[in-house]
Amino acid sequence: MPVRCGLTDDSHARKIFIPLAIFPKNVDYKQMKVGEQAIYLAQLKGLSRQEAKKRLTDWFERFEIMPWWNKKLEELSKGMQQKVQFVITVLHRPRLLIFDEPFSGFDPVNAELLKREILKLKDEGHTIIFSTHNMASVEEICDHIALINHSKVVLQGAVTDIRSRYKSNQYELTMQSSKPLQNSDAFEIVSSEVQDEQTVNYKLRKLTSISNSELLSLVGAQGEICKFTECIPSMNDIFIRTVEGKI
Repeated sequence: MPVRCGLTDDSHARKIFIPLAIFPKNVDYKQMKVGEQAIYLAQLKGLSRQEAKKRLTDWFERFEIMPWWNKKLEELSKGMQQKVQFVITVLHRPRLLIFDEPFSGFDPVNAELLKREILKLKDEGHTIIFSTHNMASVEEICDHIALINHSKVVLQGAVTDIRSRYKSNQYELTMQSSKPLQNSDAFEIVSSEVQDEQTVNYKLRKLTSISNSELLSLVGAQGEICKFTECIPSMNDIFIRTVEGKI
């Protein structure tokens, strides 16, 4: 049962109720077994013991951590503890989830496992606030971002819109080396590098407002294109440039 603190506001003749979370005293969590502790914390969040055990068993099997059920928390590595902590956090299916650097301490396999579960929660309609310095995770998971520097929001919006907004109109392409590519009124060559005896890598900058299809046609008229990619800045690049004041 939730505990509420009632404060009377005499000027408006109403009561304000503030939900409280209680952290009990004199509970030695490190000495408790993982399964016992997980059930205990789930019950604090309103689940019955039976329902908590059912959900925990499902999650533990999904994460392949059932052998940890009867281990003490202090016996687990940091990564193992974080796995259990993630399960306990999402167990009662809250509508709002806040994750702070959730992949810290995980190897790539377990980080990928956790990412899939977070995306699944997102698809199920949970609202997720994700705090991280890992910009690759931002691109993979987040729909919208707010970049904070020295306690101020310096950039915010949809991830796709932001990456598109800071495009530099540059393109990377690989062409057969039978004939060197030449500049035109529509584009200029930023750099070129011989890849092997048959191909050359180019970086181009578009100089006019022509579409990518039109640019591709102009370049293709000069030779055989093996690969064509638009250079869209990563969130990591945008993060650095924004913080350093280069945007």
